[in-house]
Amino acid sequence: MDEEFRSLTDRLGEEAGEPEAFSRLLVTEDDEELAGVLVERERPLWAREIAAFRLGCRGDRRAFEALVLLLNHRDPERCVSAAHALRLLNDPRTPRAAAALATNSLRTAYALHPVRLLTALRAPESVPALVSTLHRLLVPGEPHWRVALACVEGLGSLGDGRARPVLEAALPHPRLGQAAAVALRRLPAG
Repeated sequence: MDEEFRSLTDRLGEEAGEPEAFSRLLVTEDDEELAGVLVERERPLWAREIAAFRLGCRGDRRAFEALVLLLNHRDPERCVSAAHALRLLNDPRTPRAAAALATNSLRTAYALHPVRLLTALRAPESVPALVSTLHRLLVPGEPHWRVALACVEGLGSLGDGRARPVLEAALPHPRLGQAAAVALRRLPAG
């Protein structure tokens, strides 16, 4: 059992409250049964999360929409599980969806995991979305500094010269300056 799946089962075990249904979703090898959970009416969130996670990790694209919704959830642990499954899903729609979530100014509080996913995906959408998000978060008094820091670290990891201006703008920020300096050193000379 992989570590992310173990974490998911530990977290959802208490939430489920239905031991038989919970166990069934953990052990079934029937992808049709799991896909059915995603569309059946009145299924609890924990059941949909297990089904989406398991299908996503298997590369079944029917899980895509559910995983994107979970990536934007207010519960960070749900976001972590969704990001893990989306990486394994390898759906070409994932970078665009993650970029849309990361750049949505109305959902900035929930953008940390989409930002990290964009970094991991290394897709064409990654750098423009991280630059745009970081630029917006450099205003004084912005409370979402953890998202800004993830953007800085992601841009350093991606090593794309287009990030230079926004990383230089991040240098004076107390919570971002050190990471921005490290990220700038990782960019190609230019």
